[in-house]
Amino acid sequence: MTINRGNNLRLRDLLATGAVISGLLGSCLSSAQAAPAVSSAANSDDLRVESYVLPVGAAKPSLEELQSGRGVQRLQELARQAEPGVGLAAETVGPAASYTPVSDRDSGTELPAQDERAAPAEPTPTAPEPARTMTFNECKKGLGSDKAFFIKSRFAVCNGASFLQTWVRNNRPVGESMFNVRVVGTIAKNSRTIDFRYYFTDFETSGTTGAAAMPITTKGSIPKSWPAGARYTRGGNKPGTKTFAELKALRTFHETVTAKPGQGSSGATDLLFAVYEPVISYSPPAGWTLTGALGGKLFMLAPRWETATYLANSTGGGNPEKKGAATFSYVPTLTLSAKEGALERAEAQHIRQAFLNPQDTKPYMSAKKVPGQTAKDPLHRTVSAKRNEDNRKAAVKQCKRYWGSNYTNGGKKECDEYPFASTYEGAAEPDYDADAKKFNFSAKPIAKDDNKAGGLILKSFYAKNRILDGMDDGFIVKIVG
Repeated sequence: MTINRGNNLRLRDLLATGAVISGLLGSCLSSAQAAPAVSSAANSDDLRVESYVLPVGAAKPSLEELQSGRGVQRLQELARQAEPGVGLAAETVGPAASYTPVSDRDSGTELPAQDERAAPAEPTPTAPEPARTMTFNECKKGLGSDKAFFIKSRFAVCNGASFLQTWVRNNRPVGESMFNVRVVGTIAKNSRTIDFRYYFTDFETSGTTGAAAMPITTKGSIPKSWPAGARYTRGGNKPGTKTFAELKALRTFHETVTAKPGQGSSGATDLLFAVYEPVISYSPPAGWTLTGALGGKLFMLAPRWETATYLANSTGGGNPEKKGAATFSYVPTLTLSAKEGALERAEAQHIRQAFLNPQDTKPYMSAKKVPGQTAKDPLHRTVSAKRNEDNRKAAVKQCKRYWGSNYTNGGKKECDEYPFASTYEGAAEPDYDADAKKFNFSAKPIAKDDNKAGGLILKSFYAKNRILDGMDDGFIVKIVG
């Protein structure tokens, strides 16, 4: 959804003159001019509903503050705060990342209790299983009052919005109503079905309103697919249009979206990208005129489907219609531990040095800045055996250059490299890309067991997070401890 300069100018002009129109999290909401006054059956009062879309969880002004005039400016400021949320999450990868501007607001990331990975009890080190469920409370806590998205994993994400209505008679606020919407998207292991659960909560009214009878419509839109023309199977119990009072009683419902294999890009990967937008809209009850934001589109992270042969379920267990799986197309994080006792500790310490003190790493390069530290500059996996081997050879060459031919110390050490040999950004990148910076990597002999442990964790991370080969996917690295 493109937000052009004209729309932005119109929005600022309307806000400057007191009209209220706000966007949310990548929404390009229809601006509506104030409709002619509607007369009630009993009298000729001017009855209108001024609608606002605010960041979810934002503290709204009270009816008394609006009536005194003190709350109007704060309400308009909250609406403006929602505008920078326009766009997809900064972590989005693939073609959807260029579909609409990236949100200026940060995403919430996995809960702190899951942020650090302890050394595994089993002898074989492995990456943790990514979360595939999310409760309403986790979503609420993760979004807080200022986050545009909450990303628990690339299989469990959520976002939301607050919808506020002020009820005005003859230009004086007489009532206020609101409700919050949060949408949680989850994907089961090796499944092509995405479940979107909608939570309508925090219904409030004060003063005189017609809120109870206000119709509210919920839709799930897929405005764009890559390649175009893909078809999706919908399920669930999404209710369509319900009144404010009915939704208050219903509270939650869900919609499922499934894409069959064979609709993606040519080749074995069969890669299909899309954008799914939960759309909330409403209309005024009889006798009232609605002005301002007529609803909101809550941008979810773009879903993706594939059947990569090097990932699990590539055959569907004998059922061709179930092969492959879905994910949300965002950059996940590989967590490595530098804590004492962690099996991969030496590798984690090496990577931390490359992040924090690149000038002290080998080979020397004055402007060295290794990738993989932020979502804007991720690492990209390669499954090419030749490129993996070329990366390793280029790294080993530097280990021999700086530590001598016996850098292994009799086989006790191995040449560790970052970025990893299994990425396009590995040590041999300049041999494949003339624009790549030479020596923008770090090589260092580390304990053989630590190097092996780091490699096993990376391999399992690729598999569990369904990391694809190429530039349409990516990941970053975080060192803890």
